Amino acid sequence: MEINMKNMYYDVVIVGCGVGGLYTALNLPSDKKILMLSKDKLDICDSMLAQGGICVLHDENDYDSYFEDTMCAGHYENRRESVDIMIRSSRDIINHLLSLGVRFEKDENGALLYTKEGAHSRPRICFHEDVTGKEITTVLLRTVQKLSNVTMLENTTMTDIMEINGFCTGVIAKTASRQTLHIHTPDTVLATGGIGGLYKHSTNYAILTGDGCRIAQKHGVALEHMDYV
Repeated sequence: MEINMKNMYYDVVIVGCGVGGLYTALNLPSDKKILMLSKDKLDICDSMLAQGGICVLHDENDYDSYFEDTMCAGHYENRRESVDIMIRSSRDIINHLLSLGVRFEKDENGALLYTKEGAHSRPRICFHEDVTGKEITTVLLRTVQKLSNVTMLENTTMTDIMEINGFCTGVIAKTASRQTLHIHTPDTVLATGGIGGLYKHSTNYAILTGDGCRIAQKHGVALEHMDYV
């Protein structure tokens, strides 16, 4: 056995502490013992860099237009059921973020302001100044850090996932002090972000090196649309 190795046991391990990982932790049952891994410091993630905003369904009459705009932007290769879930859950998510303290822009009467961007045919983007990602991620991070069932490790990099008989049983990670962690869990979430850090010139953080995609592929997990960057 490796001398500088430690076994850890949790109900869930989430690799990545951006919006995806944080919101997952926030929505898991409070009786689950959760470990989250951050490859760098907790505030070094591309979620912090997002500027524009987050789209939301205005009302039921907006559904068809929203759906078509989204499908068109994805050259109709989008997974239709995923688009449907995204649209129908958008208002509840915005309301949840507001309840947590996210400061989306509002008018003088307290109603949400919307802007228009990307492929959207009408204004349906909630935003905070020009730093929406930082606003949302900061609030989510602060909220998750208050949860007694969640432990967060900084400067800890996933190097592999563990597998028994075709089932993922956790992850292997390396700390800044070069200690190897064998994190045993029945449920593993990869929220590792993109691959922008692999490029010589990128607006992404250098730590975004596609670890989740690479390791998943190594273990036979199906990847989709990897040509879209």
